[in-house]
Amino acid sequence: MNATAHAVSQTLQRAPSKMRAISVSGYRLLVPTACTILLLNDVLRPIAIQALADAYWQVAAFVAATLWLFYTIERQLNGLNRLSFWMLKSRSLQIVFAATMGLFPGCGGAIIVMTQFIRGRLGFSALVAVLAATMGDAAFVLLASRPSAAAIVLPVCFASGVGMGLIVERLHPRDFMLPSFVKGDNGQCSLSEQARESTHIGGRIWKALLLPTGIIALLMAFQLDVEALMGISSGVLAPIGGGIAYVLLWSWALAPSHGTLECDGCANSETSNMFRRVADDTNFVLCWVVAGFLVFETVMLMTHLNLASLPTLPSGVVIFTAVMVGWIPGCGAQILTTSLFLTGALPMSAQLGNAISNDGDALFPALALAPRAALIATLYSTLPALVAAYGYAFFFE
Repeated sequence: MNATAHAVSQTLQRAPSKMRAISVSGYRLLVPTACTILLLNDVLRPIAIQALADAYWQVAAFVAATLWLFYTIERQLNGLNRLSFWMLKSRSLQIVFAATMGLFPGCGGAIIVMTQFIRGRLGFSALVAVLAATMGDAAFVLLASRPSAAAIVLPVCFASGVGMGLIVERLHPRDFMLPSFVKGDNGQCSLSEQARESTHIGGRIWKALLLPTGIIALLMAFQLDVEALMGISSGVLAPIGGGIAYVLLWSWALAPSHGTLECDGCANSETSNMFRRVADDTNFVLCWVVAGFLVFETVMLMTHLNLASLPTLPSGVVIFTAVMVGWIPGCGAQILTTSLFLTGALPMSAQLGNAISNDGDALFPALALAPRAALIATLYSTLPALVAAYGYAFFFE
């Protein structure tokens, strides 16, 4: 066995068979319980329904579809070994792979890279690359409304991700920011039959919903009036999506604790099911996205922050503020920034800075699983955002 193959083998042995488990009683039940309390309050119910609906239609539907595609390709490559070998043997290939996943509209590609980083298959440089490259759901808005601008913004995001990833790779050792629970895992899977069955319930739900709701979510992402196209009353899809998200949260929360993400050993066992993996990973992401949306809405209500006032600021301050807005987890603020650009209220330089700086909904689970790595990666992705934004303003505006 050559040195590269030996290194890959050692890394695969260290990769966790199960992720860090946080007490179910204190953490898994927290978000669905909070949603239940909000839903029972007449004043706060609309906020809870909207947060649940946005989390499902804007995030979970795309994450599930992307994970299903990724796991299908993974299975066609004869399980994890060949795919992991390819991803592990070259950090440069990892960075290009991560930046490419970041180009996918929505946050599914970025979340896949984040989960692979948590499992120890991708390095910190790949995490930086995908966060710099991804534009989140705002990419749908830009592609649908002004594809000519997207033809500029998306390649710049990709180049920024690859470039910053290569720089970070040279600055830090291979195990930099690798979560501590990845190291020293014995590779044994302890997923009980009860946990398998609980996860399988979520898998059945996603198996039934993946295609129809995925199509609806895609049409919604391109700013089409789906309710009018379907001939249904306006406002119906929000409670439907919110209800689905609520059920998925409880199905995941009530499953016995078996780790943060589906363990690799169970994922590849003969009794496993692809949709079980999709359900376990997607519902975990859904939990943190709902929590993030609720916190975001609360902060917006308390601070009365109005991003629509961005165009009134001086040009240099507008660019810097647009980059800083990219730090806000989620895609709501980023979609608003892109919408302001499309109306002509913001310059292309501000749009470029925000597109590179923003991490979309992928930042929510990243903060939950590896907060230090997520924060440092966000800081790194800010650097190319500032360079690209002010560089474009200097040369072209």
